[in-house]
Amino acid sequence: MQGTGRGAVAGVLAAGTALGVGQLVAGLTGASGSPVVAVGELQIDFTPPWLKNFAISTFGSNDKLALVSGIVVVLAAFAAVIGALATRRLAYGMVGLAVFGFIGLTAAATRPDSSAASLLPTLAAVAAAATVLRFLIPLAAPPAIQYPPAWLDDPITAALADDEPAAPDGAPVDGASVDGADLDRADEGVLVQPRRSFLAASVTTAGIAAATGLAGRLLSERSSVTTAQRSLRLPRAAQTASLPPGVNLPVPGISPFVTSNTDFYRVDTAIVLPQVDPASWQLRIHGMVEREITLTFDDLIHRPLVEDYITLCCVSDPVEGPYIGNAKWLGARLGAVLRQAGIKAGADQLLCTSVDGFTSGTPVQTVMDGRDALLAVAMNGQSLPVAHGFPARMVVPGLYGYVSATKWVTDINVTTFASSSAYWAVRGWSQQAPIKTECRIDVPTGQKNLATGTVAVAGVAWAQHKGIDAVQVRVDSGPWTEARLATVPGLDTWRQWVWNWPATSGQHTIEARATDKTGYTQTAAIAPPEPNGASGYPSVQVTVR
Repeated sequence: MQGTGRGAVAGVLAAGTALGVGQLVAGLTGASGSPVVAVGELQIDFTPPWLKNFAISTFGSNDKLALVSGIVVVLAAFAAVIGALATRRLAYGMVGLAVFGFIGLTAAATRPDSSAASLLPTLAAVAAAATVLRFLIPLAAPPAIQYPPAWLDDPITAALADDEPAAPDGAPVDGASVDGADLDRADEGVLVQPRRSFLAASVTTAGIAAATGLAGRLLSERSSVTTAQRSLRLPRAAQTASLPPGVNLPVPGISPFVTSNTDFYRVDTAIVLPQVDPASWQLRIHGMVEREITLTFDDLIHRPLVEDYITLCCVSDPVEGPYIGNAKWLGARLGAVLRQAGIKAGADQLLCTSVDGFTSGTPVQTVMDGRDALLAVAMNGQSLPVAHGFPARMVVPGLYGYVSATKWVTDINVTTFASSSAYWAVRGWSQQAPIKTECRIDVPTGQKNLATGTVAVAGVAWAQHKGIDAVQVRVDSGPWTEARLATVPGLDTWRQWVWNWPATSGQHTIEARATDKTGYTQTAAIAPPEPNGASGYPSVQVTVR
């Protein structure tokens, strides 16, 4: 391996050690994450909406994993370049590390929840990388051999002498090789730089990088609030919710009325899930209020708790997309808390902030109109999963999640839309985002050929806080036919539907549309998710034989 190649390896090993040490220090200090996490979260903040939609549509719930993986790949590539340059002059490598350190420190310092501890993982990572470079780069230089005149009579050593640089005076001698033969000829004036030393040092460095990374991972898991989440016992609901018969139609493949916690979609900006201990959680309500309120988690769960089935939908959900789910939520009514604070005249926005700095802007009127807008603490009969906002989150039916469903909520500023803009509103999304009346075809999927005869065409439709009144289906742009609707417990959930189609052989296109209880029928006009939700008819291409 030539010197530049070894230098590239040394650079990658330095980067790997930096990541491991950064993870370890993050675990020891309780910082929000490693340098990669800080840079990733900063990158998310500057991601334009169209790129966010591309990432979600392409990678789904693995979008953050794809982001982090991409950052690591880019980091490895640049680290290899820095290592190669360092073989020419070590100062070049140190300058490269300084640049990476500046980026990492800037990312860590600008996070909304940053503190002095947030800088420590990056500082430790840069120091570790610098130490590795200083150790490996001298070993990565090309083997330097100085041949006495007697050796130059030999054609092999003469050729080597032409290719190899002379070693500096006083260079150590230890086990080099020529064509596989070990050289240890200090007495004859052969000066060499050991090759096997670089390999041994590289293996050792890789082991240190892996060990520190694993230790940091274990320390982070020890600080997890999963134990607190699983052991939490919540009071009984003052108002319970039950399901009427017939909410689930007997159609294989249709979305179940209740989405399980594990299957419920997750879309947020957090690369590392915030670990919020209920014992330390607080919710501050301030701004345009008569009296500021600060609730502890104990205060929250000892308010009258309400159960309700509510469907949440992400604005990034394309037509027929997966980013929608229905669950039974338990929480305190947000409207009652706001009435206790006393909202001043003119306030029209709740600027809600997550522990990781994400903000959403929720219309005051929507929260106060009597719907079950909740500060939720449980989901489907269990404490909120950490990925879904433990210990408390907002759930406001009828609005897309980016304005209604702040996870890990810790602050509500009662203000106006004119004076404050939330995270996605700054990036071009609509400030107020009522969910559009839509439906989805779950079956058939079009992936398998169908047999002639009766085929169940089925799916779900939603128009939260308006209610679904009808779903119609058509084949090959023919007449619309009414589907049969399942029962629902209220206006705030999706609704299953089914239509028995007398299928005939051939290629067919099936479309569907929903009508809500206000009389509005889903539009055929195709619109992308931004700025206020996708629209269009869902369709599926099928083959009947």
